[in-house]
Amino acid sequence: MKLRRRLTMVLAGGLAAASIGVAFAAQENSPLAAFPRITGTLSLSPKIAAPQLRKEWVLTLDAGQSAIHWTLDSSLHTVHGTFVLKRGTVRFDPASGVASGEIVVDATSGNSGNDSRDKKMHREVLESAKYSEVVFRPDRVDSPSGPVSAQGAWNVNIHGVFVLHGGEHEMSIPAKGEFTGDHWKGTAKFSVPFIAWGLKNPSNFLLKVNPSVDVELDMTGSLQATSPAK
Repeated sequence: MKLRRRLTMVLAGGLAAASIGVAFAAQENSPLAAFPRITGTLSLSPKIAAPQLRKEWVLTLDAGQSAIHWTLDSSLHTVHGTFVLKRGTVRFDPASGVASGEIVVDATSGNSGNDSRDKKMHREVLESAKYSEVVFRPDRVDSPSGPVSAQGAWNVNIHGVFVLHGGEHEMSIPAKGEFTGDHWKGTAKFSVPFIAWGLKNPSNFLLKVNPSVDVELDMTGSLQATSPAK
């Protein structure tokens, strides 16, 4: 009994002393007020791993294996021709859809298989001696069927700026293709309203030309995943 009473008294005395110390420390003039107070909660949650860096895809076009075909209807006949791709690189963030880069076509390479017609096209319509390149600069890739996978088929709309004859025009181009390993291939079909964009109308009283030219781009190249540039 005596031992139990002593333990009870010691415990009570310790609690009382602690209470007095806390109260004393709370006073502004107390010497204990100068010591920092420890506040907060103890977290036992496991550490969360840092998120992985986002990857950006780089699609490089192989100019030697890619082809550009165009078709222009008129009241007398349909003209078919080609252009030569000079170079092309498209950088694309599959998470955000943000894109950059450019696809460059040699405007002086336009060929329909008829020398006199081609000379007139380059001299009067394209003025390719002055405007030697046709450029498309993508800024966004939209995928209506969901996120684009790094492997397999894809179907997208590529939005950007089309530069022709010195003018810049906003445009969205539908494209589809397939990724296979570190290579890819695809096609894009679209119409260019060249007369509405300020190029000369080649029509005359005998020949009426469609105001838009249909373009088909067959593309192939390499695919690389890299960290986005800061």
